[in-house]
Amino acid sequence: MPLWVAATVLAALFQTWRTAMQQKLRGQLSVNAAAVVRYLYGVPVGLLLIGIYWLIFGGTLSTLTPMFLLFIALGGLGQIIGTNLLIMSFGPRGFAVGTAYAKTEAVQAAFLALILLGENFSPLAWAGIAVSVGGTLYLSLAGRVGSLGEMLRATAQPAALCGLGAGFAFALCALAIRAAVHELDGPDVLLRALESLVVMNIMQTIMQGAWLIWKEPASVRAVFSTWRSSAQVGALSACGSACWFTGFALAPVALVRAVGQVEILFTLLFSRFFLKEKMKRTDVIGALVVVAGVVLVLLGR
Repeated sequence: MPLWVAATVLAALFQTWRTAMQQKLRGQLSVNAAAVVRYLYGVPVGLLLIGIYWLIFGGTLSTLTPMFLLFIALGGLGQIIGTNLLIMSFGPRGFAVGTAYAKTEAVQAAFLALILLGENFSPLAWAGIAVSVGGTLYLSLAGRVGSLGEMLRATAQPAALCGLGAGFAFALCALAIRAAVHELDGPDVLLRALESLVVMNIMQTIMQGAWLIWKEPASVRAVFSTWRSSAQVGALSACGSACWFTGFALAPVALVRAVGQVEILFTLLFSRFFLKEKMKRTDVIGALVVVAGVVLVLLGR
């Protein structure tokens, strides 16, 4: 198995796990405070990952260039904006629609990479990207829209527009991260990915932390008083991001995000075996479609 595929699958698993853990913080932290803990508590974990990697494999840290700092700042800001847009899509009856359209990120990333970087893929990879995203849309919207007309009308909803905006911001974030990792001069691409993660988490802590202090000063204390749960969320977030960064460093962003659609499979498995919820027929069909799309991407790669 190529390293980027293994890293992407692990990233999807850590992201699902983090989301489940983050449910513990609902009611204890505001939206902004919950975002800050991901970055704040992720920094020491990222540093620990660098230390462990260096002890095992050795290596040399890279020089942080102005272009690297610009790219990584854009990536961090893009993730913050994308997260806020995604949350904005979770209005009344908008959760499924917003989430579904945010998952078009893989397709948007493919077109952005084609336009901005000149990256193109085989017809089979393009088909795989489309099929994996289609499977995710089916899983999210099955039972909520009954026809193509309803789906088109759903696209005009504020939830869908915010979801599409979130997907666009996440796609730009991923492209900026890939550019930042390749801007570093270190010989070890995995070490460069870990360095990029730590720098971005520090920048995000400063950016969203400053906003929290300005707009919600009362929430700052809660960020530290909930440290037991928050630290677990931060650790899972850092491990997941380390895997995403590795995937972006080794393969085109669109392919990484397409394979990353397996996240929804982990969500279904968590729902079935941990929450004891029954899987519907549409869940099984959608899951098989997502898997088929991922297989096409890998064959096209």
